[in-house]
Amino acid sequence: MSVLVFVEGLNGEIKKSSLEAASYGSQVAQQMGTTATAVAIGEVHEDALTKLGEHGISKVLYDADDRLKQFVADAYVKVIAKAAQQESAKVLVFSNSNIGAAVGSKLAVRLNGSLATNVTTLPNTDGGSFVVTRGVFSGKAFADVNLTSDVKIIAVKKNSFEVAHTGGANATVEKLSADLADADFAAAPKETVMQDTDGGILLPEAEIVVSGGRGLKGPENWHLVEDLAKALGAATACSKPVSDLDWRPHHEHVGQTGITVSPNLYIAIGISGAIQHLAGVNSSKVIVVINKDPEAPFFKAADYGIVGDAFDVVPKLIEAAKALDK
Repeated sequence: MSVLVFVEGLNGEIKKSSLEAASYGSQVAQQMGTTATAVAIGEVHEDALTKLGEHGISKVLYDADDRLKQFVADAYVKVIAKAAQQESAKVLVFSNSNIGAAVGSKLAVRLNGSLATNVTTLPNTDGGSFVVTRGVFSGKAFADVNLTSDVKIIAVKKNSFEVAHTGGANATVEKLSADLADADFAAAPKETVMQDTDGGILLPEAEIVVSGGRGLKGPENWHLVEDLAKALGAATACSKPVSDLDWRPHHEHVGQTGITVSPNLYIAIGISGAIQHLAGVNSSKVIVVINKDPEAPFFKAADYGIVGDAFDVVPKLIEAAKALDK
């Protein structure tokens, strides 16, 4: 009875958030005295799959159906459910990504399981319970929940767990086929928008995010955000008003109604810090705010703040970042 971990791929590699989920799943398996198996879907390099052994995964079930290169919830659910049945898995682990949240909720219905999202702790199994802590109210509070169903589904909050390197042997890779029919792809999207930058950094996966607001005064000044992001190897983002004004595309909008990010470093340039924006970024490990208004609400949530004009401060940061890279 193994723990099953769903891992997401990007450009043939495993996403960092999925490596965190794999590390989490392997630790849960140790608690239960069993092994952790991963299920991968779509286009992922085989060497990336075998390297999951370094993160505590003993076996990988891989469905390489070409139709799965694009995310389709119903098809993904069918594949993962087949893997869970094959492995007699009673604990399923996902990253708390858009894909993980969509698939996890559907699997909870299909498998009659308990679902906990945004999980930040390993389960407490004292006395036969299965209690995990999850972030609630946009990360402002935490709740302990006891998963009582036979099947337990956990979506792990990104950046809550370090990617563990167990030094284990390579994972074995086995083919998996869920006998997918055309009807399983009936809800396939007509178009996929990749939320990345010119440098190929996917915003939800980024370790560093540089974000801009209306304080930049117009799209013609966005080069300041882009240049700093390039110097730091970061993804770019924006506040909701910026996307509403069409200065930037909507898939760069971070906040309660946009993308939720959990980078190691979030740099906010010219963003006042409305509560809706904070809800999407408050899981960042370090927040740096640059704003000429010393009363900007964002400073209350910041780890570091610079009171100054972005047009004076940001060019100096870009120069300093470039100097560090030399």
